[in-house]
Amino acid sequence: MTNNSRRKFIRNLGGTAALLGARSLAALGKEQVHMLQPGKPPSSTDNIRLGCIGMGIMGFGDVQTAIKVPGVEFVAAADLYDGHLTKVKELYGDKVFTTRDYRELLNRKDIDAVIIATPDLWHDTIAIAAMEKGKAVYCEKPMVQQIEEGHQVIAAQQRTKAVFQVGSQRVSSIMLAEARKRYQAGEIGQLNIVEARMDRHDALGAWQYSIPPDASPKTIDFDTFLKDTAKVPFDPVRFFRWRNYRAYGTGIPGDLFVHLISGLHFITGSVGPERVYASGNLVQWKDGRDVPDVVVAIFDYPETKQHAAFQMTLRVNFADGGGGGEFTRLIGTDGVMELGWNDFRIKKHKLSAAPGYGGWDTYNTFPKAMQEEYVKQYNAKYTGEQRKPAQVSESSYAAPDGYDDRYDHFVHFFEAMRSGKPIVEDASFGLRAAGPALLTNESYFRKKAINWDPVKMKIV
Repeated sequence: MTNNSRRKFIRNLGGTAALLGARSLAALGKEQVHMLQPGKPPSSTDNIRLGCIGMGIMGFGDVQTAIKVPGVEFVAAADLYDGHLTKVKELYGDKVFTTRDYRELLNRKDIDAVIIATPDLWHDTIAIAAMEKGKAVYCEKPMVQQIEEGHQVIAAQQRTKAVFQVGSQRVSSIMLAEARKRYQAGEIGQLNIVEARMDRHDALGAWQYSIPPDASPKTIDFDTFLKDTAKVPFDPVRFFRWRNYRAYGTGIPGDLFVHLISGLHFITGSVGPERVYASGNLVQWKDGRDVPDVVVAIFDYPETKQHAAFQMTLRVNFADGGGGGEFTRLIGTDGVMELGWNDFRIKKHKLSAAPGYGGWDTYNTFPKAMQEEYVKQYNAKYTGEQRKPAQVSESSYAAPDGYDDRYDHFVHFFEAMRSGKPIVEDASFGLRAAGPALLTNESYFRKKAINWDPVKMKIV
């Protein structure tokens, strides 16, 4: 079968996902959860052939997950460090094509899809080149390093009609789907504020990644890594700990805030804030990095047809003496939804229709006769139903043990290739999540609030 006919056959196979299996949760509110499992895979001659560009932590992790999906074969890898390519051969065999030059991978006619898991500064260039070569693209978050790059990626996707998905896997989580359903059903009332944090207190969490003993100009193409940034002498620290530098990464907001933003946008249907203000500091990890290790941001979300105006506060603290932790709390007029990574809890607190009296109240300062008259008028004004105390209840939901939202994210990606099923986290969604994260950096370094048009995705 020719490459073109094989690709056509793959597109016509139809979706492979089915909702199978359920488990009751021994929680405050027992809910059924479903794991997304693939259906019958295509024949071995019609596998989706996958390449990965950037074989670092995310590259290896993405490949390991992607090939668990039936009908997917890992055939090629590109990376600028020879040791990563050697590791590819160790794990996946000598038949996997390896190269330092990503363009050699993209030029192969037998590759249907690519994962882009490079440092952030390379995302747009490789994504656009891959789409123009007819590849489907799974691009790690944040989608781009600069706002304008995002518009170029969107234009390339619209021009080429390529399947393009950003790798913030939470949007494919069964937990997030259930949270969205509960939110849209009005379980917490009108949203008025969101609190989100993702703290870490360990060296690896703060990007102090290991550097191999053989790191040298001989084993690493450092000049290519630098792309169009300032030319500096060979530095393995910059290469392996690139998130620590503005030139190559996007700091805390691009690495971590983007997950929190993606989840919020998926649940609420928002397209983004209209104003971003950020502050922070470099507290503990003074290792030569030029990005902060503590960042706090405030996002102002405008009123839309989907929701009233609300604020979101985000925090990441790498100098967290409490040991880290994460949550996103959606606080509404009738309750709170607190999200973990693959679980959530709702605490509903619906106020009584009547205002009540007593307690910490001016009622206690009235003379006895006035108290009696007040109660008489109160009982006449409010019915027994209206005078009922505030209603408080709790429920929870969690994905089953071993559930992997990244697996489901890849299932959705490959389904889009096979059947044309729409991508949730497409290029526009990707920029609407990455944009506020990038504006957080802009605000931090410029020490001023940044106004943003969330529809046009432009700085105002």
